Amino acid sequence: MSVEFEVPTPEQRFLEIIQSEDPLQIREFLDSQNISDVAELISEYPDYEDRIIANMSVHRASSTFKILDFPTQKRIIQELPPFKTAELLNELSADDRTSFLEELPGEVVKELIKTLDPEERKITLSLLGYPEDSVGRLMTPDYIAVQKDWTVREVIRHIREVGKDSETIDVIYVVDDKGVFIDDIRIREIILANPDKRIEDVIDNRYIALHVDDDQETASQAFKMNNRVALPVLDSHNIMMGIVTIDDILWVAQEEFTEDVQKIGGTEALNEPYLEIPFFKLIKKRVGWLIILFLSEMLTATAMSFYADEIAKKVVLSIFVPLIMSSGGNSGSQASTLIIQAMAIGEITIADWWRVIRREVLSGLILGSILGTIGFFRIFIWHLIMQHGIIRDLYGPQWMLIGFTVGLSLIGVVLWGTLAGSMLPIILKRLGADPAVSSAPFVATLVDVTGLVIYFTVATLILQGMM
Repeated sequence: MSVEFEVPTPEQRFLEIIQSEDPLQIREFLDSQNISDVAELISEYPDYEDRIIANMSVHRASSTFKILDFPTQKRIIQELPPFKTAELLNELSADDRTSFLEELPGEVVKELIKTLDPEERKITLSLLGYPEDSVGRLMTPDYIAVQKDWTVREVIRHIREVGKDSETIDVIYVVDDKGVFIDDIRIREIILANPDKRIEDVIDNRYIALHVDDDQETASQAFKMNNRVALPVLDSHNIMMGIVTIDDILWVAQEEFTEDVQKIGGTEALNEPYLEIPFFKLIKKRVGWLIILFLSEMLTATAMSFYADEIAKKVVLSIFVPLIMSSGGNSGSQASTLIIQAMAIGEITIADWWRVIRREVLSGLILGSILGTIGFFRIFIWHLIMQHGIIRDLYGPQWMLIGFTVGLSLIGVVLWGTLAGSMLPIILKRLGADPAVSSAPFVATLVDVTGLVIYFTVATLILQGMM
């Protein structure tokens, strides 16, 4: 009879080892796990997060630390002994260290910078000196540079000597003796080249480069369009300052996407995880837009009061106010969301505004006609039901004119909604503002007010003499 033993899960094994308080066992276990699995353990067992980082080899600890969210990073730094904090920060790559420090208060940053080695301190202060959303904040100075008169054999020897400390060896950068950038070469081309061939005979001068003051969104587009894993960063004199790698751009893209989604939803970007942001700070982020939207919606009441006499004469018109307002708001929200997303990924630019208008005019007319037809037939069917005495007749003998009023109003409101929703992000971009600010709630509120004006104007023209 065989006896089966239950194999403990990694989580169970972790709890057994961490509670044993044996440093050697803890390090051996943690260093044998994937970095992502260690990050998952930190997420599941926050009470042990500082002990996990403290008991790993410093290289693996830094690799784990950089993929954690900022609140967790901040807690770990606060809980670690000072010598472990210094060890961890010095081991982090310059770009990852800068990304962490720039989120902290100035006084805390000053204290943490004191713990860095002189060379790392110099690099970090240099990176922190660049504008917040610039490529300079993302770059790392850890790259492999060679000169054009070197042979392939010399380059390979150099890679073996210094490659361990480089952010990536996928791309090698060619500079002159003053550090002026010349070209970049993929490692594949070097490996396949004749060992005695000079680098100047391998380069093709078809490089893509970024400027230190470029916006991070510009860098994201450059990576997307050119299928690169790393790009050189130059200053105004073409001196090579560092490189930006694809992993940094992926983090930036994720942050920008999160901010845009939050803005489209009608709130300021939180910049912190929802459950970590202080409660009153969350209220502050949301209340501003709610007040703006509320004050804007008050214009709806003003518009309603302006047409109070018409409503009093033909009360049935008020029945369709929610229908008209929601249809215009929905069409505007659709258009703004599509345009914001298209602008974010570079599908359209400000220069495409005329093409967008032509497309949205046609879309608005067709969509409005579809909704207008449905609205007309809704009134027609209700009128038939009313005629048979099933429900009270609300429309009376003017049911057809009311149907045309609703149908034509829907065409006008939906057309206006699509135009407003599509043009507002482009106008904001042209003015230098964030297109995501033209959120769906904002567009819906704008179209609500103007939709009422369109509806009652059409009603006045068609039902003239009957109101």
